[in-house]
Amino acid sequence: MSRKTQIFQVSTLYGAATVAAALDAGLFGPREEARRILLVSHNAAVPETALRLDEMHGYERVAGRFDSVAGWNEAISPYHPSAWGPRENDTVLWQRALRLLWGIGERDLVELAVESIQVNPARALAAIFSESAVHVYADGLMSYGPTRDRLPLTIARRIRRLLHLDLVPGLRPLLLSEYGVGPEVVPDEAFRAVLDEISRDAADDPRLAPVLQEAPTAVLLGQYLAALDILSAREEEDLHVRMLTGAVRAGHRSLVFKPHPTAPADYSAALRKAAADAGVRLTVPTAPLLAETLYHHCRPALVVGCFSTAMTTASAYYGVPVARVGTALVMERLKPYPNSNRVPLAVIDHLVPDLERGQAPALVGTAPETLSPLVRAIGFCMQPRTYPELREPTADWLRSNLADGPGHYFPEQRLAELGLPGSRPRSRAKLKVSRAKRVVGRAVRRGVRKG
Repeated sequence: MSRKTQIFQVSTLYGAATVAAALDAGLFGPREEARRILLVSHNAAVPETALRLDEMHGYERVAGRFDSVAGWNEAISPYHPSAWGPRENDTVLWQRALRLLWGIGERDLVELAVESIQVNPARALAAIFSESAVHVYADGLMSYGPTRDRLPLTIARRIRRLLHLDLVPGLRPLLLSEYGVGPEVVPDEAFRAVLDEISRDAADDPRLAPVLQEAPTAVLLGQYLAALDILSAREEEDLHVRMLTGAVRAGHRSLVFKPHPTAPADYSAALRKAAADAGVRLTVPTAPLLAETLYHHCRPALVVGCFSTAMTTASAYYGVPVARVGTALVMERLKPYPNSNRVPLAVIDHLVPDLERGQAPALVGTAPETLSPLVRAIGFCMQPRTYPELREPTADWLRSNLADGPGHYFPEQRLAELGLPGSRPRSRAKLKVSRAKRVVGRAVRRGVRKG
């Protein structure tokens, strides 16, 4: 007799919390109807040296919802999970091997719940379990942006839904919409309950005590922009200092800096010096915990970041006002234009007050009417071949709005490449010359090879 096995692939605790909330809300059916496997993938550049998911506070509580836990890195060793995918002719062999390794019967039905279906390891899993239904969950602001890469129809046709957190109420995700995949919200109350559960797990950690003793009123969020080659390490340090300066100017005297898990340890050195110069208290937690755990225990009055998803969770689930710093710089540096961070960056830039301009921190709230057309326009400019139906709405939006100042979302060169309003004749002429040179260059190279 066959039974159903559900495999939930996760690489972050935040993502695992999203999956746990979906399970608690009954979005994957009754508990007794399926065997559930938590498949953990460590996607850091050097997984052996990075903080592991199972080392973080709250992991055991989340993992307790599953019948077993498996390691993807161990299953495909020595390959890297972000780089490896099976050869087409090997998928059947890999499925047999994984079924044997994870104790899944040959006749058992398998369902997949994966993150970032455009890339490995999610794409590899979907290829190996080629007959399985696929559920995609998105644990951050990237769900509102376009699908980065085209999917094989053999995978796209099996995607049942996109599960996502309602971080910006009223804004509908663009991700996977071109395949007719409908979005489904993970209930707020279920996700907040999981976050509270994770936070309670950290309550007795002595490494959290120094932070609580300082009673910080503001949380500064680090990201990993240097690791992604968006900013230099020095520029990212300067960005953190700007966050601190803005918080101090807003009246905060005790602050906590939450570095990104993949950030270098010395990233807080410049920040500590800036705090000392400003005469304010700064603490940097050493415990392996989510930013949301800090919100739970510290009850801050302000969260400052660049464009981190943790800014929207602070607002949506903890009622903490948020402010941004540095979005203009990152917008200028973000390359290429289809970079998946562009829509999250634009959402924060559009919704969150700029701390350095003296704007008062605020809750994000429901999406204003201006946001959805902006996101769709950016989405088209990022992936014009994927969303051809958005060309005319984008052109209309550009004609109506570019004069009002949102031009920093749309570089003139990109508009010229796509033949959209907002580009000057000179830019279009330069583009034609550049394209002509490339055509001539390719012709010359072909002639050389033939000779």
